[in-house]
Amino acid sequence: MPHFRLRAVEPQTVQVLSKSLTDELQPLMKSPREDFTFEYIYTTFFFEGEVSPAYPFVEVLWFDRGQETQDHVAAIITRQVREVLGEDVNVAVIFTALKPNEYYDNGEHY
Repeated sequence: MPHFRLRAVEPQTVQVLSKSLTDELQPLMKSPREDFTFEYIYTTFFFEGEVSPAYPFVEVLWFDRGQETQDHVAAIITRQVREVLGEDVNVAVIFTALKPNEYYDNGEHY
């Protein structure tokens, strides 16, 4: 944990970000490197009955670390996505806080 789900980006972008984001976020989030997971989700967006381009969407599933850390993580993700895709791209970052007693790894909760 944490788990990152990325939409509206290419798989190669997720591959690049999986290293650079782990490098920068690991000390801030105080999670072992091996607990970081990155998922590429192929998505098609629609608007007004037509296929529509979308801006990068990053969903972060994690154990809550407070607003200050969350703000810092969102800023890092946004910066790094823009470094890869261009400074003018809009980036959505959404956090979902998981409860340790509801997250099981091999049948044991955290």
